[in-house]
Amino acid sequence: MARPVRILQLVPEPLPTFRADVATLFGKYLPRHGVQCHVVGKGSAAPADDQGFASSRRASAGARWRAELSFLWLCLRALLGANRRSHDAVQVRDMVSIGLLALLVARIKGLPMVYWLSYLMSEGRIERGRAGLARQSGWRSLRARLVLGKGLVERWLLYRVLLPRADHVFVQSEAMARLVAQHGVAAERISAVPMGVDMEAVLRPDARPSARRWSGWEGRPVVAYLGTLDRARCLERLLDALLLVRQELPGTSLLLIGSAPQQDDVALLLAAARERGLDDAVQVTGWLPPAQAWQYLLGAQAAVSYVPRGALYDVSSPTKLLEYLALGMPCVGNDIPDQEAVLAASGAGWLAASTPQAMADALLAILRDPQAARRRAAAGPAYIESARSYRVLGAALAARYRTLVGDDHAGRIA
Repeated sequence: MARPVRILQLVPEPLPTFRADVATLFGKYLPRHGVQCHVVGKGSAAPADDQGFASSRRASAGARWRAELSFLWLCLRALLGANRRSHDAVQVRDMVSIGLLALLVARIKGLPMVYWLSYLMSEGRIERGRAGLARQSGWRSLRARLVLGKGLVERWLLYRVLLPRADHVFVQSEAMARLVAQHGVAAERISAVPMGVDMEAVLRPDARPSARRWSGWEGRPVVAYLGTLDRARCLERLLDALLLVRQELPGTSLLLIGSAPQQDDVALLLAAARERGLDDAVQVTGWLPPAQAWQYLLGAQAAVSYVPRGALYDVSSPTKLLEYLALGMPCVGNDIPDQEAVLAASGAGWLAASTPQAMADALLAILRDPQAARRRAAAGPAYIESARSYRVLGAALAARYRTLVGDDHAGRIA
């Protein structure tokens, strides 16, 4: 019987984590295939929970500078304590400076070093820095200049130093794989692992969510959006699409299931709704547990996944569209590459160009004939189960790890 593959993984978020691509993939499904994850993350006030990981260690919570120093020290201790007897690979996700440290230590110890790129953090910082400079001047722009400078330095280090020297690079999508390859990383050292859905949580008879309507909206056509509401998502376009839908179906309302890390972003979005005369047609639920969020989602007639086009999000792999399909929900997705591929392969949803008019037309196609839309959407669960469930993704990723580390689990990744 093959020995387990043991991975030391350093992640940038607090533990326990609510990211499905960490908790569900590495904590639930990979262990079924003999891949053990020893995770190191930041501190939080939540009760400790290993979430299925072989082990988990988290830094101290508290003031930001103190928490960051605690996390850096914890990562350093974890790396220095790793060796070929205790781990088969070191993996860092979305942290350039920690990635460089891990690369150095892994080289000294003869361990493979893997980098997991789930989001273009450096490009995101550059974009935020430039946007801040456009809004501010003088000393008020100092923070934006620091953010921009950090982004530029990290981007150079990521593509010129870290990724070319990592033994393997996991990315979020095929579009991101092509981007990384354009920076000189050999294609055979890049693997795309897109986001998925835990279909066991969706399809178990005792766990299947039941539809729940938003109070006061009985009898209205409701469009739902599930996910983050931060300013960078440009969700004003959904408001403009809603205005166009209401020209034909005046009572149509938009339920935003989620929130934003910065509450000011939610306030700005609701202010934009008021400016458009949509005060009573837009509601925000705040963050909800998945089962409760799915109940509200199923209480709507249609769901929409809008992701702004551009360098940051064109290489993303959104979860919301996958969850809509997994629940058999009639849904519209705009034309970023991953959503376009999923909708084409599943045949279960509506693809729209990234304009309010195109999204409104697709939503109206659903709302005019809800029964026909439900019949079309019924193909969604089977597609997700066969192609984008964490059961399938976990099996493929486990096989990839075994190939990468070799039969003795101590060889260098090709």
